[in-house]
Amino acid sequence: MPTLLRRCYSSRPVVDRAVTIEGQEAHHLLHVLRVQTGDSLTVFDGSGQEFQCEVAECRRAEVVLEVLSLDEVNRELPFLLELGVAMPKGDRSRWLVEKCVELGVSRLVPLSTKFWDVKAKRDSHKKLHRYVIEASKQCGRNQLMEIENLTSFEVWIQSSQEEKTTQLIAHPGGELIENAIVVQGGPIRLTIGPEGGFSEAEIEIAQRSGWRVVDLGPRILRVETAALKLISAITG
Repeated sequence: MPTLLRRCYSSRPVVDRAVTIEGQEAHHLLHVLRVQTGDSLTVFDGSGQEFQCEVAECRRAEVVLEVLSLDEVNRELPFLLELGVAMPKGDRSRWLVEKCVELGVSRLVPLSTKFWDVKAKRDSHKKLHRYVIEASKQCGRNQLMEIENLTSFEVWIQSSQEEKTTQLIAHPGGELIENAIVVQGGPIRLTIGPEGGFSEAEIEIAQRSGWRVVDLGPRILRVETAALKLISAITG
């Protein structure tokens, strides 16, 4: 019976016929998956490629793999999709990151807004990046979703973009998301506010900067639910 192919991430670019997996990935391979010499693995390094490998050696804290072949596998959306969001607290932030990866978001920008709880404990950038890796392993993406450092709402909204960029911000009273027109093939930027929503001043800033306000429906949604509804409405 053939060995089931499993995915792991290499933090170093795969450029040789051998690759050494270290750190958390090696621990997972050795102590969770319990790989052995001869097992097959699919490795990705964030470059967009994936590599079919075989376990050559299992060491105390490292796994040495032999690279057998390289595959060009593109599982990305045909357009750039960026999400600016006031991150929710606790495990909800992990859930949001995982679903953004699965749905093809290219770049996630955590936002600080007027009603965002700045005192609440937040996951570190390193931890969020780890969530991206785990979700990419699960869903098969070979390019890692970028996660930026905390950015102010004004900086995000007013940052310059290409002429054909579609920019949508979720807020009650806007056009229904089902009727929103997206420029085909161009970059898409989406913005979701905190649990308290956006202030009227923030919405005014967005509209002056060319953002279109979209309404996600009559019910009040949590941050992560609103983000997924907006992403899904755009990507289909």
